Amino acid sequence: MRGLETGEIAPTDGALRAHLDACLGCRGCEPACPSGVSYGRALETVRAHLAQVNGLPLFVRSILRVFRHTVLWRSLFSTIRWFRATGLPARLSGSNGMGFAFGMLASTSETAADGAMSKPAAPIRDVEPQVATRPGDGARTVALFRGCVMDTLFGHIHEATKRTLEANGYRVVEMPGQTCCGALHDHAGAKQEAKVLARKNLSSFPGVDFIAVNSAGCGALLKEYGQLLGTDASHRFAVRVRDVTELLAAAGPRVGAAVELDVAYDAPCHLQHAQRIHAPPLQVLRSIPGLRVRILPGSDQCCGSAGIFGVVHPDLSRAVLAPKIGSFRDATPILRYVLSGNPGCLMQIGAGLRAAGLSTEVAHPVEVLDWSYRKAGFYGRP
Repeated sequence: MRGLETGEIAPTDGALRAHLDACLGCRGCEPACPSGVSYGRALETVRAHLAQVNGLPLFVRSILRVFRHTVLWRSLFSTIRWFRATGLPARLSGSNGMGFAFGMLASTSETAADGAMSKPAAPIRDVEPQVATRPGDGARTVALFRGCVMDTLFGHIHEATKRTLEANGYRVVEMPGQTCCGALHDHAGAKQEAKVLARKNLSSFPGVDFIAVNSAGCGALLKEYGQLLGTDASHRFAVRVRDVTELLAAAGPRVGAAVELDVAYDAPCHLQHAQRIHAPPLQVLRSIPGLRVRILPGSDQCCGSAGIFGVVHPDLSRAVLAPKIGSFRDATPILRYVLSGNPGCLMQIGAGLRAAGLSTEVAHPVEVLDWSYRKAGFYGRP
């Protein structure tokens, strides 16, 4: 990057482009750097410069174009969701290229809560949260950022997010006019397209205390809108963004019924490295009675999804994932779920588990908290 900036390396240099294209952008180097270098922002700046000079590959441009227009990605993912409902993706999952892609799609389905709900609810001691236990006049107002992939393929996680936040005293409101956050564009170097999407989102969240995000990749960029756009409005927007686990942890969270499951928590890169959020997800999970949470070796490593990296570099992406799947396979006792707070990670890890023939499934942390609350009867009859 320094050589490119000083002119020692040309932006057309093939080795330079190959080296930077092969970077996952996981930002795992940032917390380890004693000098505090903002590598992620530097990488995106350089990629934007290279994209201006060399252009982006047609395949990448086609993907980004879909996410640039709401009507395109909503139509596409609505069709994909219909195909998922046929059950074919689950049956066609495998270890080859197409089988892995089907496994990714199958992993977007709502996870059955049968293992969590099989035992009757045990008596619980309801711990009073730091905010009102029911939405009311004194509740902090939260707008849910719906995004694109989350809104179309992971709607069940949005619903669990809304229920668990309301159970912890927040007043959740819907904000129309949202669109894709622009993270895929920003990471690929299409910075102007990312700015267009960011400006549209800025105007969609007036008058709320917080903006809740349940996708680590989206949350990382939303919190950096101030740097991306450099306006007062973008900075005011960014400071209101919270990962859903940050809000839940700040509220207590309220303790529900026991969920007797063995799970592993695998932190998304853009949650632990980019946003530096470590404690809140674990605080939420450890508040669930009976849940046995494990942190396995390699949990701080990237799963290989990295936005569209897995699509553009499938072999390298699978190689990055392999050690993580091995860790899940060797876990004792057998894991029922791997929990992660990012859609790309859920799809990548879920497909890897299916390809390895493992019975372990994937779920979002708020889904497990939602199971606990449903079992406790917080939403009505358990």
